[in-house]
Amino acid sequence: TVYGWPKEVPCIEEFPLSAANPYGRTKLTIEEICRDVQRADPDWKIILLRYFNHVGAHPSGYIKEDPRRIPNNLMPFIQLVAVARRPALTVFGTNYNTVDGTGVQDYIHVVDLADGHIAALLKLEEAD
Repeated sequence: TVYGWPKEVPCIEEFPLSAANPYGRTKLTIEEICRDVQRADPDWKIILLRYFNHVGAHPSGYIKEDPRRIPNNLMPFIQLVAVARRPALTVFGTNYNTVDGTGVQDYIHVVDLADGHIAALLKLEEAD
């Protein structure tokens, strides 16, 4: 979202920032506000995390996707079909700039995301 339409994938943090939509511009604005706060008061420790769609479950079952309403991303639909709570999977969108016209998404597993958050907190702690 903050990288616009990159010329190559996967994206890396060093890619130029160029939001492709209002949501991306909002994310970049918030990042800039965080940097401004830290510049104004160096006691603030800030780390910015850029990740995309989180999906999956923890083996314990405490972290999971079990939507009670209409899901807002693809993975819960896949899971509902897999456990026979939905008869079929419908993929929407046919006019994207891809080979088959369908959308392309990046996903990160919730456990990897949690590990990343812990690593970020430890990095901030090192800065003391």
